[in-house]
Parts: sequence; structure tokens; C-alpha cells
Amino acid sequence: MRAYDIIKKKRDGLALSHEEINYFIDGYVKGEIADYQASALCMAIYFRGMDGREITDLTLAMRDSGEVLDVKFGEGLRIDKHSTGGVGDKTSLVIAPIVASLGVTVAKMSGRGLGHTGGTVDKLESIEGFCVEMPVEKFESIVKKTGIAIVGQSATLAPADKKLYALRDVTATVDSIPLIASSIMSKKLAAGDDCIVLDVKTGSGSFMKSVDKSEELARCMVDIGKRAGKKIVALVTDMDVPLGFAIGNSLEVIEAIETLKGNGPKDLVEICLSLSAYMLHLVGKGSVDECKKLAQKAIDDGSALIKFKEMVSAQGGDESWIDDTSLFPKAKFTREVKADEDGYIYSVNAEGYGESSLLLGAGRNTKEDKIDFCAGITLSKKRGDSVKKGDVIATLYTSNPSSLDKAEEKLLASTVISSARPQSNPIVYKVVE
Repeated sequence: MRAYDIIKKKRDGLALSHEEINYFIDGYVKGEIADYQASALCMAIYFRGMDGREITDLTLAMRDSGEVLDVKFGEGLRIDKHSTGGVGDKTSLVIAPIVASLGVTVAKMSGRGLGHTGGTVDKLESIEGFCVEMPVEKFESIVKKTGIAIVGQSATLAPADKKLYALRDVTATVDSIPLIASSIMSKKLAAGDDCIVLDVKTGSGSFMKSVDKSEELARCMVDIGKRAGKKIVALVTDMDVPLGFAIGNSLEVIEAIETLKGNGPKDLVEICLSLSAYMLHLVGKGSVDECKKLAQKAIDDGSALIKFKEMVSAQGGDESWIDDTSLFPKAKFTREVKADEDGYIYSVNAEGYGESSLLLGAGRNTKEDKIDFCAGITLSKKRGDSVKKGDVIATLYTSNPSSLDKAEEKLLASTVISSARPQSNPIVYKVVE
């Protein structure tokens, strides 16, 4: 068997066998197949695609390229939620404690952010003392004690994905559903969860800009999960506007805490309750409607907030910051961004808002960059809100005053004010089961 023949076969539009896919991934991870050959195969897949069986075989080969966790935390099913990413997406910080407070084990491994904001673990690190890097044994001990932990992704999980993603990023092959789906699902399957809920974003702030493409990706990942023997569901959700009012690490943690205290923004609450409901439903807690009521009750009676504090304490964080969010450090420099005309916020480019927060220091251009936990944006107006000239539409926060002009310029360029009021988008477009 030769890498050349496998590349040629896919180039010609033929399906690769299970053995050919395993041979290629195994050889690439071992260094026996060169980067330029792996790049060629990615390009062939980009143009020729893969069928469902091929994508599953690719996913499982990537999963098996490294460690597959087989840690048992108790008798019940273990569940995880994965989001394809968006602007202001802090749902894991709310959902995980809701679900864990209802007796379901949530042992979550999350990656760091690369792009306009930090990842979930970056956000949690804005809490004084919170530790996301730990041995598997400590991770297991915390989960057995509290029923919940959110830690950084192990470097030994799906190493083939890390190598392939680095190639895709520089060879214009990122935007391929077989490659996206296998990348996401190889890591989820390697983490060893029994049930998976996927939050597939759609709109200007997401990777997939249209509902149809987002649904296609959702169906592909659900198919992989089912073929791998997992209970899985995907929700296609709106990311045409930032989620909630906060963009940036500590700002988003504070908003998540307020949501757990019952004071969350309407859109964030709605999506968190929907995702929590499907997680609870998959593990047998009742119908989706019954589970949504359970999730709401966990917020109303304070049990979800208590569970969040337990997690923070168990992972070395200062839980007094949860009771009093004024303890979070404040940015040294702020600027109010004001509307330049009367009307309605007709549309926003959510990705542009994310890029504005990146300019302020809330994200990373490279994985080596340090995040400014205090940097980011709070929105005063969202799509559909009326504004008058001079009204504050957002406030910028940063430790680098030289970033303010460009960040303001980017945010204003990403905001359209019109005399017409826009129609509202649904929070959840589709459920793929």
C-alpha cells in the first residue's frame, strides 16, 4: 500500500477503504508519510468529498491515533456538549453546572481559543486560581467528588487531528465538511463520553454562514456519532449576532454567573435551557419539555450556581469571586462607542465584533499569544433595538489604549443602522437527531 495510490484514488473521486484510511493516518502520525502528501489528500477530500462510512473511518482513525479515555466516574451516563464556536459563546459555563446539579456527570475537556476570543478554559482561567491543567487522576478525583470538571484538552488526544489541522490551516482546506466533522468528532469520541450534544452555530459570527451548510455539518457529525455507538443530537443555533451582551473572557464569565443567578440575557438563557434540556433528555431524565423545566428549576432554586461554585473551589479557584463579581480585575482603559445616526440596529456582523474584541486583546492571533482577561466588549444595544444619534451602543475594554481606535472603527463598520426594524431570528433553527 502506498500513500501515492491513496491520494490518486481520492483525487479520482473513488471511496477509500477502511484499511487505506487507517494506513494513511497511522503513517502520517508516525512520520512515515510526508506533510506534502497529507496536504494533497486533504485537497483531494476538499474537492471530492467523502461518504458517511469514509468520514466515520477517518474520524475513528484520528481518534485512535492517540489516547482514548476510558475513565468511569460512576454508574450513570456521562455527557458532553460541543459548540462549533461563536462570538460571546459562554454556554458551557452555564450548561455544565445546570446538568451536573441534576445528577448527571459532566467531565468536560475543552480546547483553548484561537481567534477572536478565548476558549472555555481561557475564560475560566480569568477566575483567580482556577486550574485547568491537571493529570487524568486528579481530573477523575474531582469529577467523582463534585460530578463536574472542565479542564484543558489532553495533548495525547487525537494527535492526528492536531497535525492535520495545522496543514489545513495553511493549505486552504479548512472549509471542508468531512474534514471539519472528523476533526471535531475525533476529539469528542477520544474523550470517552456516552452522550454528546452538538451546538452547531450558523450566521455571520460562525464558521458556517448559512443554515443549510450548518445543517449539513450537523447531520454529518450526528451520523458519525451514531456509527460510533453514541447517543447524539445536534442543534443548529443562531450566531448572526453575539450571544448575550458580553464578549471577552472575564466579561463572559461574569455574564454566565449572572445567568446562573437568574439574571441572564434572554437569548443566552434560551439557548442554555434548550441545550441543557437535550443533554438531560439523552441521559433519560424525561421528555425535552420536562427536562427544560428541570433546567429552569436548577437556576431558580440556586442549585446550578452552587454546583458552579463547587467546581470552581475543587479546581483551585476563589469562589468568593462568584459571590462578588466586582472582585474580577477591571480593564485600565475603556471607551464608549456611540451611534452616529437615529434608527434601529438593523444588522451586525458578529464576526466583526469578534475581531474588534481580538484587537482589544481578548483573543489570540497565534497559540503563543497571551490573552488579556479584562479585554472585550459589553453591548448596550443589539439587533432590533432603537437608537438615537449619540446613544452608547457598546463599551470597549482593554489594557492597551493604542488598540481602541481600530477596535472602535471595526465595531462601527460591523454595525448597520437603518430606519427599518429587522425581523428577529430564531435562537434554535433545527434539531438534528
